[in-house]
Amino acid sequence: MYITRIAKIVMVACLAVFCLLVVFGNLTDYQANFLFVKHVMSMDTTYPGNTLMYRAITSPELWHAAYALIIAGEALAGVLFLAGAIRLFQVRRDPGAVFDSAKGWTIAGGLVAFLVWFFGFMVVAGEWFLMWQSETWNGQPAAFRFYLTALAVLVFVNQPDGDLPETVTADAGSKPARAPAKKKAPAGKRATAKTRATAKTRASAKNKKKTAPKTSTTSRGARAAANEA
Repeated sequence: MYITRIAKIVMVACLAVFCLLVVFGNLTDYQANFLFVKHVMSMDTTYPGNTLMYRAITSPELWHAAYALIIAGEALAGVLFLAGAIRLFQVRRDPGAVFDSAKGWTIAGGLVAFLVWFFGFMVVAGEWFLMWQSETWNGQPAAFRFYLTALAVLVFVNQPDGDLPETVTADAGSKPARAPAKKKAPAGKRATAKTRATAKTRASAKNKKKTAPKTSTTSRGARAAANEA
């Protein structure tokens, strides 16, 4: 259905807006969000005395590098989602096979978003740096909500789309091919046939004229013989 295609386009566009807004916030409020990365990587708010503190990173350069990588991943996901929404909108009335083949950008955006919010926040930050132990800097719930939303949209978008009803109707209502026209005889042959027919008509008329007097003469002779008798 057409409304299903529109729903897919709108959902992908919403994911693009979310990712790009996150990037905008991280760039315009750099220090506030940078503190999150700093405390998570330094593991200074995890449980006291845990034996995994050897994983902590206390280099400001690495903090900035990790933050830049996160922003780059979010921006890439947003751009891919936006490109996917635009591409799907362009082919929204095309046959189902064409619409399905236009989902590549959206699938790529979903992959990048999954890597950022699941692998980056849930695996690396959550498990390696023990972010789940922090009462202040635990970003796992928010990351879970987004990557689950992205996966749900991706599953929905990736469902095959059939042809639209108007496309099928247009194909069925196309005019049938015309039967091939009968070949006309060449002009020379048609002229010859007319000449022969005219000649036959004239000959038949001459024969009738020649036969008419003889018949009349014979009739007169018969009448004279009858009178003499």
